[in-house]
Amino acid sequence: MAEQRQRALSTSGEALYEILALEKGATHDEIKKSYRKLALKYHPDKNPDNPEAAEKFKEINNAHATLTDVSKRNIYDKYGSLGLYVAEQFGEENVNTYFMLSSWWAKGLFAVCGLLTGCYLCCCLCCCFNCCCGKCKPKAPEGEQQEFCVSPEDLEEQIKNDMERAGHTIVFLLFSN
Repeated sequence: MAEQRQRALSTSGEALYEILALEKGATHDEIKKSYRKLALKYHPDKNPDNPEAAEKFKEINNAHATLTDVSKRNIYDKYGSLGLYVAEQFGEENVNTYFMLSSWWAKGLFAVCGLLTGCYLCCCLCCCFNCCCGKCKPKAPEGEQQEFCVSPEDLEEQIKNDMERAGHTIVFLLFSN
């Protein structure tokens, strides 16, 4: 088998234009014209003994499909093939968010928030754990009873114990549908 080289994902967004022998700002008509010309030249039916022509034909079809789709072309022009990969993985609407969150300033902001708050789940969780559950929890005013939650199982057990202490018998009726 022929060795297949691993391609790095580009961020420049020029390789698909080069495959179609076009400049980056080519119009839709120029893309279509170049595609037809190259597709006829490298079509597998016209080059049955040339496996490289079949591979070139696949590349030409891929370039044409990407550059004629307006949203894919915008992503490709802005972020290159890495942007197309991200769009495939996370959806076209999430590409800008992905690149914003992977920028150096977003990573720096994440690190600073983590260092300042003591956790990496941002300020809201830090406040929640320190104020609601931790040592900084506000004290209830004196004279008021604190609210607390009781699970239904614990409540049932408490009612059962109270009823037994009072001398009553508890009868549980189960109704099935």
